[in-house]
Amino acid sequence: MPAYEFTLIVFLVSTTAGLVGALTGLGGGVIVTPALTLLLGVDIRYAIGASLVSVIATSSGAAAAYVRDGLSNIRIGMFLELATTVGAICGALLSSRIPTAALAIIFGCVLLHSAWQTSQPRHEGATVQTPSPLAERLKLGGIYRSRTETIPYAVTHPTGGFSLMYVAGLLSGLLGIGSGALKVIAMDRIMGIPFKVSTATSSFMIGVTGVASAAIYLKRGYIHPVIALPVMLGVLVGSMTGARLLPRLPVAFLRRMFAVIVAVIAVQMIVQGIRGRL
Repeated sequence: MPAYEFTLIVFLVSTTAGLVGALTGLGGGVIVTPALTLLLGVDIRYAIGASLVSVIATSSGAAAAYVRDGLSNIRIGMFLELATTVGAICGALLSSRIPTAALAIIFGCVLLHSAWQTSQPRHEGATVQTPSPLAERLKLGGIYRSRTETIPYAVTHPTGGFSLMYVAGLLSGLLGIGSGALKVIAMDRIMGIPFKVSTATSSFMIGVTGVASAAIYLKRGYIHPVIALPVMLGVLVGSMTGARLLPRLPVAFLRRMFAVIVAVIAVQMIVQGIRGRL
């Protein structure tokens, strides 16, 4: 295949991935890696490297908007980034020692979890709770401003959230995804942070996590410009388009459809990994 045709196909696939990722809230990285490996036969480590670049680019834009709007809790983000960054570095270091077939199987399992997470109904969950002593000392609590009221929130179980953040960073460095679903679970369901604050803070953290692991992939030569550049541009265009379409589309239906598609891709990744074809 000529280089220009390959670049165009990668760009179109990445645009679709960014669009679907923006509409479902999981980001394009979840789609980019399996699309490159299953459809175009790209080595999974190069696909992961390109996905990391796209994650950094798209999360930076979203994070800036969320910080400007006051949704992100910077103090919580900096606290949890200690765990995700260490996890991302460990994941990136492990990636070169794990066979590609095993990476495909792990990725398939993570996709199955993402499909299940996407199909679940989302709730705001903004309730005032008793903060833990550690959260009080670190001043992790804050105020969430909705359209109708201002809601104070406290942070509980920061150590539990911190531990899960390490796992999220490990998967991010290992598989080239933002691990936004795990980060939101840690903040929303373990630490008791309102869902929109959790989502915004997760977007703020994803870029830092991606940079930590991308540096290792770059050093090892797994970030190829011919693949990474069209992936970055495609996911960026798709994400911006999805953000504009999101208010006009039936999100519940889109999430269910996305869950089915991702589940099918996950099964294919696992099967191909077991057969040793990746």
